[in-house]
Amino acid sequence: MNREAVSSGGVTVLIVDDSPTEVHVLKKILEKHGYRTEVANDGQEGVAMAKRIRPSLILMDVVMPVLNGFQATRQLSKDQSTSAIPVIMVTTKDQETDKSWGMRQGATDYLVKPVAPAELITKIRNVLDR
Repeated sequence: MNREAVSSGGVTVLIVDDSPTEVHVLKKILEKHGYRTEVANDGQEGVAMAKRIRPSLILMDVVMPVLNGFQATRQLSKDQSTSAIPVIMVTTKDQETDKSWGMRQGATDYLVKPVAPAELITKIRNVLDR
């Protein structure tokens, strides 16, 4: 967890990804734009943290141990305490079937890695403005 996070109007983004490199890249982009970040290393930890900290938004990888991103997103969307938290899937899975499956699990949007910083920030702002 990042305790030295930059505060931007109380917007906290939970990054759920098992790759330290991806986490570092995403945190750097988000914190540069003033978002506070928290990190979970797999889907199960992500679901538990989402229930505990109630982030403004979740960036969810798909391929992870324990609970994959599709399963975690489905759990979050079906739980009354977390169903209102938007989830953007951020994954290397770039097939249209993967995207449609992610959206059917409850994701709000879908981005394919590697993520362009400007596209990530635009998607986050669009989702948070809904």
